Amino acid sequence: MRANHPSQRRRLRAPSCLSSALVVALGLTSPTYAAPPAAAAAQPAAAAQPGAKPGAAAPASASVSVMVPVEKYTLQNGLEVVLHEDHRTPVVAVNVWYHVGSKDEPKGKNGFAHLFEHLMFQGSKNVGEDMFFKYLERAGASERNGTTNADRTNYFETVPANELALVLWLESDRMGWLLDHANEETFASQRNVVKNERRQNYENAPYGLVPQFLRAAMFPENHPYHLLTIGTPEDLDAARMDDVRAFFKTFYAPNNATLVIAGDIDRGRAKELVHKYFSPIPKGAPPPVATKPDPGDLAAEKRLDIEADVELPRVTISWVTPPHFAPGDAELDLVGNVLSSGKTSRLYKRLVYDLQIAQDVFAGQASSQLASTFQITATLKKGKSPEQALKLIDAELEKLRKAPPTQDEHERARAKLLSDLVFSMEQVTARANAINHYNQLAGDPGYFPKDVARYETATAADLQKATADFLPQGRRVIALVTPKPGAPKAGRLVKQTETAAPAAAKPAAAAPATGKPATAPAVKNPAVEKPAVEKPAAGTPAPKGG
Repeated sequence: MRANHPSQRRRLRAPSCLSSALVVALGLTSPTYAAPPAAAAAQPAAAAQPGAKPGAAAPASASVSVMVPVEKYTLQNGLEVVLHEDHRTPVVAVNVWYHVGSKDEPKGKNGFAHLFEHLMFQGSKNVGEDMFFKYLERAGASERNGTTNADRTNYFETVPANELALVLWLESDRMGWLLDHANEETFASQRNVVKNERRQNYENAPYGLVPQFLRAAMFPENHPYHLLTIGTPEDLDAARMDDVRAFFKTFYAPNNATLVIAGDIDRGRAKELVHKYFSPIPKGAPPPVATKPDPGDLAAEKRLDIEADVELPRVTISWVTPPHFAPGDAELDLVGNVLSSGKTSRLYKRLVYDLQIAQDVFAGQASSQLASTFQITATLKKGKSPEQALKLIDAELEKLRKAPPTQDEHERARAKLLSDLVFSMEQVTARANAINHYNQLAGDPGYFPKDVARYETATAADLQKATADFLPQGRRVIALVTPKPGAPKAGRLVKQTETAAPAAAKPAAAAPATGKPATAPAVKNPAVEKPAVEKPAAGTPAPKGG
């Protein structure tokens, strides 16, 4: 899941020493005020000194505790609350995850999770139309947005510490009383925005529909990941306001959400504000969200021949791989780095530098809750053959299946991923979102030290085994894009063929090693009845400053 970008450093210190130095510099070694994760080692006294200069390297022999201290509790209505205290900067980040993504949409409602992300910013009972952002702008917010993917929908704001009450009021008002404001006009307007977003980013973008073709080929029609999060025009056009109300009452209940507050907070005061604004919201019925790992049924090699009005050919190879935090997930992150991160990486050196048939190449693990995908994409130079590129990629993969990466490759990949992981926790906005991410997908908001350990303990032999087990010659989807003047720019699927995978190629499904995620249990047959969510007589008025 980590982004793979070129790294200019050939050799770094041992990764355990690297991560120790980074966490000291970023202040991720503070004593916890809740029970620390079991994987966190005892912190040496030298590393704990508050006077340590930023960027000072820890001694090579030091064993520094890597942790993000958190406190988690649950309101009576089921809302999970996680607090993370950090007084280094006078700001606070509020991050809300609703445990609903496109994987949880009822049949015929593709795109609803993303549509709701847009509706949530338009107003609620006590917040007028388009006033949400205006309140935040006046408060000096540095971050405010929302995103949707297959597994969750999140909303986040970062404001000066004295504006925490304002943000909690805004978030609670739309969690409890969005439907008091939403109407046909707002719904129609945001549906058009989403449809335009699809046209801009998919239907009118070069190679834009290739991800849709790949997803449909990788997962069967009844799989939660079969369709893209953006939604289909047909389902969006067929949506009605009653569908919107039903979706909100089913999935936007406090017992299907987690609130993270991170930054310059007084935990006692934060708890008082959370209770004031969120406790009046009634609990809903358990929502039908999918949480059980599901690799689908891809048991053959599928080939997609695609034509597009583009200048450059492209080849993409995709596999279904283990879910986020399951055995093999971290190893595949490292494999992707060995293959394509930096000018000396195997695929870049072979395709781009030595043979000069490709303009760029990317390999990486896209980790998700039910199943992940590992993808290799090479954009070729004009006139070059996708078939030739495919053979060259397969040759490099076969080398990695038969022999582990070199010590130099392994150390560079591990150091790059560890530094990316640790530095991603530097800003409180990203840290709050990471805490929510760990809470849903690993079942532990303080999972950060265990996440670091996944990369520190993965050996070169583990990378070879992961390549052999999870990236076989068969049981994959290959998309070959050929330039064709007059074809849609986004691409059109002209032929799909299928070849049975070798008998040795087994589907790789692995449950996360961390246990069940801290979300609602999987429901095979969603209940027909809707949760009985009734609003209180009146919403809580807006806070008046501080």
